[in-house]
Amino acid sequence: MAIFLTVGCIEVITGATPFGFGLLQLFASQMVVGGVIGICMGFVAVRVINRIHLDSAGLYPVLMTGFGLLTFGVAVVLGGSGFLAVYLAGIVIGNSRLVFQRGIRQFHDAAAWLSQIVMFVVLGLLSFPSRLINVAPQGLLIGAVLILVARPLAVAPLLLPFRFSPREVLFISWVGLKGAVPITLATFPLLFGTPAASETFDVVFFVVVLSALVQGWSLPAVARRLGLERAPEITPPVTLEISSLQHVDGDIVDYLIGAASRAAGRTVKQLALPAGVVIALVSRDGKIVPPQGSTRLEPGDHVIVILKPEVRPLVDRIFAISGASQFRLPAAVEFPLRGTTTVAEFRDMYGIQVSANPRETLGEAIRRNMVDGVSEGAVLPCGEITLRVRRISPNGDIEQIGMILQTEQQLRDDFRPGTATSRV
Repeated sequence: MAIFLTVGCIEVITGATPFGFGLLQLFASQMVVGGVIGICMGFVAVRVINRIHLDSAGLYPVLMTGFGLLTFGVAVVLGGSGFLAVYLAGIVIGNSRLVFQRGIRQFHDAAAWLSQIVMFVVLGLLSFPSRLINVAPQGLLIGAVLILVARPLAVAPLLLPFRFSPREVLFISWVGLKGAVPITLATFPLLFGTPAASETFDVVFFVVVLSALVQGWSLPAVARRLGLERAPEITPPVTLEISSLQHVDGDIVDYLIGAASRAAGRTVKQLALPAGVVIALVSRDGKIVPPQGSTRLEPGDHVIVILKPEVRPLVDRIFAISGASQFRLPAAVEFPLRGTTTVAEFRDMYGIQVSANPRETLGEAIRRNMVDGVSEGAVLPCGEITLRVRRISPNGDIEQIGMILQTEQQLRDDFRPGTATSRV
């Protein structure tokens, strides 16, 4: 929007676009075409990158960069906003599963930092301290209006529907222009040759520096004064990565064990992890602790878990705060569990009550309640969940069980008058 307003005003000033309908037509073209191209190119990029087979991992970030440039070019040629197109394509790509995803993100993170460094150097070369002093009166007046009047009047109505507290609205109102984007947009008049373009650039540069010094410097103190200060998130001291040029149906997730976590103070074998979920690494006080069944997890530990995406909600539950509310899923999903998991471990880790002997395993509880015998595929309703026998060993033990969480609609149907539910 800021880019459009800048370009639109320049178009009107230079006479390239008439004010009124012409400006609205330009807005519609930029937003609609840019939005459609961006979303479509994002899906195309994901499909191509996941299907193509490149010999070198280093080529995937290059291919992704090429799609970014292509998205910008196609949108501009068709009369849309290239900036909006790339932004939306990035959102689509960033929320999709990609081959060599971590490598692509690290490459673009480095490229973004390099671009910012180059941009700041170039903008610095365009600025002259003597000219900034000359525009100080105008800059101070504009800065005061932006800080004290314009931004608060714009922020407060926009945040009103989202029920932010007055303290949060005040804090967001105090945040100002601190980045290089406003200064970069101020170079557009120089490129288009508009009247007083040099003075416009100097005023914008002065206002941004003023905002960074006054608002940016005081933000920590303002947050502390308003009671909005939060401790920084603890970053994991180690990371684990699966580098593959093909799709790997798995995720690596880092969990920080809090004092109120369900997993705190328990050994690995007591966690009742779903089948196929593996704790690959435990980091404690900057040291690596090889995970074993007897390894006890302590508050402050970083636990790196390898899992399949479909069991992520269940694993999240294990490392969540003890006593958290029950989780519901929009559709029925079956989670694999080990048959040797005890009823007590199941209850403590997932907060789901099963009326059975806590010392029994889930396999034993199912076998005891199925009077007609146990076979693979047999199901046993247990209130808000259903247990299904997935695999039986050659000696007759239940090795793997499927837990199916009922959806909200199923729970409502179960508890309608005239219906009954069964429990183990």
